Amino acid sequence: MSKSKDNAPGSPPEGSSPHDAASPGSPPHGAGAHGSGAHAGKFLTGDYNYGSVTDKISAVVLTQESPRSWYVGFAIAFALVMLLLWAVTWLFVKGIGIWGINIPVGWGFAIVNFVWWVGIGHAGTLISAILLLLRQHWRTSINRFAEAMTLFAVACAGLFPLLHLGRPEYFYYLAPYPATTGVWPQFRSPLMWDFFAVSTYATVSLLFWYVGLIPDLATLRDRATGKFPRIIYGFLSMGWRGSARHWARYQKAYLILAGLATPLVVSVHTIVAFDFSVAIVPGWHSTIFPPYFVAGAIYSGFAMVLTISIPLRAVYGLHDLVTDRHLDNMAKVMLAAGMVVAYGYIMETFIGWYSGNQFEQYMLLNRMFGPYGWTYWMLIACNIAIPQLLWFRRIRYCAPLLFVLALVVNVGMWLERFVIVVVSLSRDYLPSSWDQYTPTFSDWATFFGTLGLFVALLFLFIRLLPVISIFEMRELLEETKGESE
Repeated sequence: MSKSKDNAPGSPPEGSSPHDAASPGSPPHGAGAHGSGAHAGKFLTGDYNYGSVTDKISAVVLTQESPRSWYVGFAIAFALVMLLLWAVTWLFVKGIGIWGINIPVGWGFAIVNFVWWVGIGHAGTLISAILLLLRQHWRTSINRFAEAMTLFAVACAGLFPLLHLGRPEYFYYLAPYPATTGVWPQFRSPLMWDFFAVSTYATVSLLFWYVGLIPDLATLRDRATGKFPRIIYGFLSMGWRGSARHWARYQKAYLILAGLATPLVVSVHTIVAFDFSVAIVPGWHSTIFPPYFVAGAIYSGFAMVLTISIPLRAVYGLHDLVTDRHLDNMAKVMLAAGMVVAYGYIMETFIGWYSGNQFEQYMLLNRMFGPYGWTYWMLIACNIAIPQLLWFRRIRYCAPLLFVLALVVNVGMWLERFVIVVVSLSRDYLPSSWDQYTPTFSDWATFFGTLGLFVALLFLFIRLLPVISIFEMRELLEETKGESE
C-alpha cells in the first residue's frame, strides 16, 4: 500500500471500493481505449485501489517534498543551461568560425548532435502511439515521461540546424511565408525537408502529449489545495468534467493523434537519412540509410527511456508502477533494435566491398583504421558487442546494470553519428582537400549545454506534472482486478 495514501487530499478511506474514489479523471468502466486486460497485472504490483494509485502519482506534484537529489540534479542542469546560453551568445557575436568545422568537414558537431537528439526523440512517440495502437499494456507506466522526453529532445535537436545556418537570425527564411520579395525557400534543399519534418513531428507530439494529459490535469485541479495551482491546472484541463461525452471525444481524439504520430516516427528519421543519402559523399550515398536510421533512432530512444526511468523510479519509489517487467520489455526492444542496427553495419561493409568502388572501399578502411579508427571500434563495442549481455535475463532484471548498458548505448549511438558525419567528410575524393576535424570548446559547450537543457526540462516536468498517467493506471488497475476476480 502506498505510504502517501493518508496524506493526499481527496484520498478515499482505507478499504473503500475503488469505484468510490472515481473522479473526473477516472475513465468510465468498460470504456477503456486499450482493449482487454490480458496479463495486465504483471505491469502493476502492490495492493492499490483507485484512490491510492492516484495519491501515489499525484503526491509527487502536490504534496511530496522534492528529494535532495532533485535539487542537486537541477542545479547541475541549470549550470549547463547557462553554459549553453554563453555558447550561443558567443556564437552570435563571433559567428560559426568559433566551431571546429573546416573544409571539407563543413558538417561537424552541430549535425552530429542534431541527428542524435532527433533519434532520442523517437522513442516517446513509438511507446505512446504505436504501442497504444497495438494494445500493449506495458506502455502505461512509461508513456508519459517518454512523450515528455520526445518534446525536450526535439527542442534540443532543433537548436543545431538553426545555429548551423551561420545567420540564425534569418531562420524564418526556411518557412514558405508570403513575402513581397517573391523569394521562396529552396525546396530541393535537405535543410527544408528537415524544417518540415521536425516542425510537424514536434507539433503532433506536443498535441498528443497534451491531449493525454487533460484527464490528469483535471485530477490535479481537484486535488490541489492552493488557489494558484487550482487556477493553472483548471485552465489547462479545459473544463474537463469526466462526462461520458468527454471520454468518448477524448478517446477518439487520442486515437486519431496516435494514428497521425505513428507514420511520423518512420518519416522524420527517414528524411533525416535523406540529408545524407542524396549526397554523393562516399559512405553517405546509400539506400540502406533510411531504415538504418529509423532502427538507430528506436535503439537510442529506448536507451534514453531506460536511462531516465531507472533513476526516476528509484528516487520516487515507483517500483510498483514501473516494474522490473517494464525494464525487461524495454531491454528486449532495445536488443531487437540493436540487432537491426548491427545488420545495417554489416550490410554497409558488404556493399562497400561488393560494389568494387575504390572510394567506397577506402571509406571503409578509413573508418576502421584511419585517424578516427578508435571511434569506429568504440561504436562497434558500445552498439553491438556490449549490448549482447541483454540476452541474459539476469542482466535485464538488474536495474543498475541495465542503467549502465543504456548509457553505453547512448554513447555508442552518438559515436555512430560522429563516424558517419565527420569521418566520411574528412577524407572524400580529393586527397589534396583532406583535413582533420577537431571540436573546439564552443562545440563541446553547446553539446553539453543541450544535455543540461534536456535534463533541466525533465526535472521541471517531474515537479509540475504527473510523471505517470494517472487515469491509465486506474484503467489498468480495474483490468487487473477483473482478472483476479
